[in-house]
Amino acid sequence: MHHVLARYGFDKDNYTVEKFGSGLINETCVVKNGKEKYILQKVNEKVFVEPLLIADNLEKIENHLSQTNADYYFTNPQYALDGKSMVHVDGGYYRIFPFVKNSKTLDVVQTAGQAYEAARQFGKFTKVLSAIDISSLNITLPSFHDLSLRYHQFQKALEEGNQERLKEVSGLVDQLKKHSDIVEEFVKIRHSDAFKLRVTHHDTKISNVLFDEHDKGICVIDLDTVMPGYFISDVGDMMRTYLCPVSEEEKDFDQIEIRDEFYIAIVDGYKAYMEDELTAEERQYFFYAGKFMIYMQALRFLTDYINNDIYYGSRYPGHNLVRATNQATLLKRLIEKEHQLSTYA
Repeated sequence: MHHVLARYGFDKDNYTVEKFGSGLINETCVVKNGKEKYILQKVNEKVFVEPLLIADNLEKIENHLSQTNADYYFTNPQYALDGKSMVHVDGGYYRIFPFVKNSKTLDVVQTAGQAYEAARQFGKFTKVLSAIDISSLNITLPSFHDLSLRYHQFQKALEEGNQERLKEVSGLVDQLKKHSDIVEEFVKIRHSDAFKLRVTHHDTKISNVLFDEHDKGICVIDLDTVMPGYFISDVGDMMRTYLCPVSEEEKDFDQIEIRDEFYIAIVDGYKAYMEDELTAEERQYFFYAGKFMIYMQALRFLTDYINNDIYYGSRYPGHNLVRATNQATLLKRLIEKEHQLSTYA
């Protein structure tokens, strides 16, 4: 890492570098330089094929916040000696962030209070950037949350995928086909003036929020997926990953359930900053947001299984089928509670 850190003015005799965190996309390390600590990341170019688009987005956001919300805690990257926020060294793209003192991340949502704080921080992030020119932001992951595309890919897999696996999953295929109305609703959203494109994080798992020692939210992090989007992406991803006490990796589907108090916490937390920003029609789509994201992930896992695990890979035989069934079960559990939860907004 010496060639990278030298670009930021680090003296190789004064720092140490260790791997850090549980992220699965970018390579992350903590750099200790005397009493100071920094986060060093190498951007995964297999996922983000144009890393400089990320850097450009973050610089635009930083400039906007400095003029409109200078007190907002924005984890902007450090600038290298040449004035760039991302450097290209030995064929890779790197950036450095200051380490936020007295902060922690969580891998699992354990309490409704944590869910509330996370939702509040993601809502605040979108709120403080409500006046930015949304058209100025780059698309860092094209069609990332395009449910119409994901359903098309699913249909294509049914036509061209592994025939043996297709026979094996016929019941699950039929189950997901029955919920194609979720896709139809998404198409309506994209054509509705009532739904606004805003600065959206797109990856709102709990580990992308920094907390203090009292479990109060400090700010959101990992901003590579920040780009124009609909509020259902951020709210939906929180519901997909916070509502159930077990993750998408759980094989015992009897453990999959919807925790009502976590649903309420997500809605209340997000609305703490976004209630006046959302249109009347958008406020009716909190429950749909959960269906939207869970359904899309079920489709993606099953599509990959039918296509011989070419996208997500597989740590054991049937891994993506387990995850697809897990998410289909989660969708079923959520829909079972539609009558009692959908009116809470």
